[in-house]
Amino acid sequence: MAANRHQFVHLDRFMRLDIPPWKHLRKASVFLVSGLGSVGVEVAKNLILGGVRSVTLHDTKALAFRDLSAHFYAKESDVGTNRAKVCFDKLAELNDTVNCALSVENLSEDFVKQFDLVVLTDASFSTQTEVNGWTRNHRKMFISADARGLFSYAFVDLGDEFVVNDSDGETCKEVLVEYIDCESGDVMTLEGAFHQLEDGDHVVFTDFEHAKLNELPPVPVTLKGSNVFNIGNALAAFSGTVQGPVSRGRVQQVKVPKKMSFKPLSLALAEPDFMIWDFAKFDEPAQLHALWQALYSFEATKNYSPSPRSDADAKLLKENLPKDSPEMPDSLLFNFSYQACGNLQPIASLIGGLVAQEAMKAVTHHTTPLKQFLYTDSLEARNNRYDGQAAVFGWAFQEALQQQKWFIVGAGAIGCELLKNMVSHLFRSCNKSTFCQAMIGLGCGNNGSLTITDPDTIEVSNLNRQFLFRRPDVGKKKSEVAARSVKAFNSAIHINPMSEIVAESTEHIFGDDFFARLNGVCNALDNVEARRYVDRRCVYYQLPLLESGTMGAKGNTQVVFPHLTESYGSTSDPPEKETPICTLRNFPYQIHHTIQWARAKFTDYFTSGAEAVNQFTWTM
Repeated sequence: MAANRHQFVHLDRFMRLDIPPWKHLRKASVFLVSGLGSVGVEVAKNLILGGVRSVTLHDTKALAFRDLSAHFYAKESDVGTNRAKVCFDKLAELNDTVNCALSVENLSEDFVKQFDLVVLTDASFSTQTEVNGWTRNHRKMFISADARGLFSYAFVDLGDEFVVNDSDGETCKEVLVEYIDCESGDVMTLEGAFHQLEDGDHVVFTDFEHAKLNELPPVPVTLKGSNVFNIGNALAAFSGTVQGPVSRGRVQQVKVPKKMSFKPLSLALAEPDFMIWDFAKFDEPAQLHALWQALYSFEATKNYSPSPRSDADAKLLKENLPKDSPEMPDSLLFNFSYQACGNLQPIASLIGGLVAQEAMKAVTHHTTPLKQFLYTDSLEARNNRYDGQAAVFGWAFQEALQQQKWFIVGAGAIGCELLKNMVSHLFRSCNKSTFCQAMIGLGCGNNGSLTITDPDTIEVSNLNRQFLFRRPDVGKKKSEVAARSVKAFNSAIHINPMSEIVAESTEHIFGDDFFARLNGVCNALDNVEARRYVDRRCVYYQLPLLESGTMGAKGNTQVVFPHLTESYGSTSDPPEKETPICTLRNFPYQIHHTIQWARAKFTDYFTSGAEAVNQFTWTM
């Protein structure tokens, strides 16, 4: 059967590089995303863009007015319509290589058992426990998540025996050995050749004169220094044939599969395993664990969520705390209660992205998954306990955001997400005295605006990660299409698309007059030099800078605030010895990356080894 050309266009970067995890993702993944609220739609969007084989979108709830605050595909006219139906067509068009299905019936065990993995959002712990029981009965995997105001959580259950084939996804290290002390088990690498291993990594020996060393199975290492590690008594079996120090050889890191055991939710609620989100709040996961249980209990008995700023509801929430709940400050409990019916797009985007990544880890068995609860909060964003009349920040804060003027540099994957989170929806049909939304709506006021610039045009390879673009947009300017797309999310946005680079050559465009009217800058760039230039401009004009970047499945963020934090250019990472392997082998996104990849392979085969040997012999 002839292959679909579009499938090869989307999958070419994975297939030609022969990457097993991504092949597994395409062959074995069948996902059920249940609950298409603010978190669910983020999870579905990311899975579909990621190129899984199929996704079924399920929901039985109708879109409510409060959903509009963080549901970027919903409109006011959609209120009362099933949430899955509202967003199905828009999600399905994101990636034509993914089979999307729709379900609006109540969940049942027979229905759930057909899916490899179930992602359940916006559901109580009792519902989660029931569905998790079904997935357990049929040895399927389960993830759940929710977000309220500035709080969110995720739970992961991948079964009793889950095998991780590659715990970190990093390229295996290889280093030359100067000598091995057979008695102590210490391995000394060549001077200046740092091993970059971690405790528990496994290595094998190659190219040693003693052939038996080369036959050793993978052995775990214990670090003793940047160029020394210990292999214990791994050489004890050769004590009669291998004596004294051994030199001349190499060690290579190997990835050894490891097993992980997960508890079902019914047990994990009583015996939770937490991943720490903020080490400055070490006690908070247990407190939030109790608060989320109390919230779901409150909603089950009262049939509504705690009202914003209601002390009475907050006290009732406290009464629903589980027995043996840890002590917690009243400020945390009241803040949680006040925000229980609030929605924030950035928080939904955060937890939705994390959950989608965990789902991909689950089906590919690639990189260590979350075990098992992750609780987050961003209470630092609040000014005080009574932020006006909205559930989270208040209308004064909301209106201030609308009047902001921000500059986004780059309209790629990060730029698209920034636009979506900043713009979202802003509905004025409700009376301000009642809570109906708490949205970002940045740049939507009479004096507010967003400016986005990017000189690039849209390529087919962009479509699987830059969700504001569609196939008919290929060849068009990224900034113009991105601006048009977010206008569909929020017609009130004042956005100015540009196609100029931000550099010394364009300072006649991006000069004093331009920067003087800004409130801040967001970097969404893919090269360090451009980031440093924008950072220097922000330092000069004393503007906040939100810096972010990605490499494969890894990402980083940095908030730069004048006179409070260091600037982006104040520190720098050590220079890379070569083009990042992760970009070349896992995530090539430009034509020149294929050339660099071929050059890197040539260097691996014919240059690096010879140069290392020459260095080794020269130092002897």
